[in-house]
Amino acid sequence: MNEAIERVKVLIIGSGPAGYTAAIYAARAGMSPVLYTGGQPGGQLTITTDVENYPGYPDGIMGPEMMEDFRKQAERFGTQVRYGMVTAVDFSAQPHVITVDDQKTIHADTVIISTGASAKWLGLESETRLNGKGVSACAVCDGFFFRGQEVAIVGAGDTACEEAAYLANICSKVYMIVRRDEMRASQIMQKRVMNNPKIEILWNTETDEILGEDEVKGVRILNNKTGEKREISISGFFVAIGHQPNTAIFKDFIHMDQSGYIKTIPGSTRTNIEGVFACGDAQDNVYRQAVTAAGTGCMAALDAERFLAEQENH
Repeated sequence: MNEAIERVKVLIIGSGPAGYTAAIYAARAGMSPVLYTGGQPGGQLTITTDVENYPGYPDGIMGPEMMEDFRKQAERFGTQVRYGMVTAVDFSAQPHVITVDDQKTIHADTVIISTGASAKWLGLESETRLNGKGVSACAVCDGFFFRGQEVAIVGAGDTACEEAAYLANICSKVYMIVRRDEMRASQIMQKRVMNNPKIEILWNTETDEILGEDEVKGVRILNNKTGEKREISISGFFVAIGHQPNTAIFKDFIHMDQSGYIKTIPGSTRTNIEGVFACGDAQDNVYRQAVTAAGTGCMAALDAERFLAEQENH
């Protein structure tokens, strides 16, 4: 049965660095934001162990703990943080209609989308078990922990090449596991990895198993042409086969690129729908860092505040 309809000024969908930063700014501006955490409260950072590259944490901090700090700060200024999943939206008229957990209806004057993106994984049991213990989907975030060590990276696109080159700067050796006999990456990125003496490309190769009990010790690879399996000793295993933005429920209303990233008007967080703003990894397929997500969260709250002020003045 449908509960009574609730009206809110600012509804924030998602609870990573972007969503919580938007909440902090919106709450301090007196907009009484309501934030729904989604299925993974705290976002991708909750599956990250040590965060060492976020300003203000000189000794580093655990990802879940950092997101807890963000949440407390948002709540301190009056954000209502609620556990629940937005299951449907209707942006065809003002106010926007949002359905939570298939039952609660909210009418929102403005909506800030900060639903993030999820890394694509290979789907191995060992990958899940060793996630955060040597397995990572972000070389820029976690490569530092493997400096001077041997690592492997899976992928064949520009991101995989960029991350392999990044890892080669700090690691002693990088094995690049490529499923076919060619890459999808641009020619310039391919050349960069092929000409790097610290990167060894393993063509026609798939990951059979990541080895190690409590931390990554190696990887068993399979040559899909010959059927030969062999083991390589490594201490870090990086997956760079892409990210999937969590934006499917908005596709009937919001303009997106072919991968599902929300298109925003350059220099702002505005979408093609008036009063709907997007921030963080749901609209950023380039940087995908906690600090850049937080920055766009701030922008979204300021854009929402300006939008509401303009509405009142009309």
